[in-house]
Amino acid sequence: MVCLGNICRSPLAEGIMQHLVKQMGLDWEIDSAGTGDWHVGQGPDRRSVHTAHEQGIDISGQVCRLFRTSDFDEFDYILVMDKNNLRDILALARNEEDAKKVSLLLGDKIVPDPYYDDTQFLPVFKMIEQGCRDFIQRVITKK
Repeated sequence: MVCLGNICRSPLAEGIMQHLVKQMGLDWEIDSAGTGDWHVGQGPDRRSVHTAHEQGIDISGQVCRLFRTSDFDEFDYILVMDKNNLRDILALARNEEDAKKVSLLLGDKIVPDPYYDDTQFLPVFKMIEQGCRDFIQRVITKK
């Protein structure tokens, strides 16, 4: 799960996806990262932590990190929140195999950044939750 600073959207996506796959008994490794390094080593934004907590998910233990090229080796899918993240991660792809792993979480739609609008955290949570549910279904039916 990748967004800009790894403090709002991608921590929510990591927590939501972990919660959903655990409920379904899936053994998936989920992580999140940012394309910018401003918050490396910090926890998620307090509003993301609060919103997730209100929905029964604890993301307070997450630590923000920068996306690294080795993530292409470690993960089968790299899900990004918006087209800027998509462009930035594709620019890091070493080959076509890396690039094929990268896609927008919501298919052709973006997950808007709620950072500058407190009222957008819950709607963004709900978007991400649906995107995670849809993604899990696509992967399960593909196998």
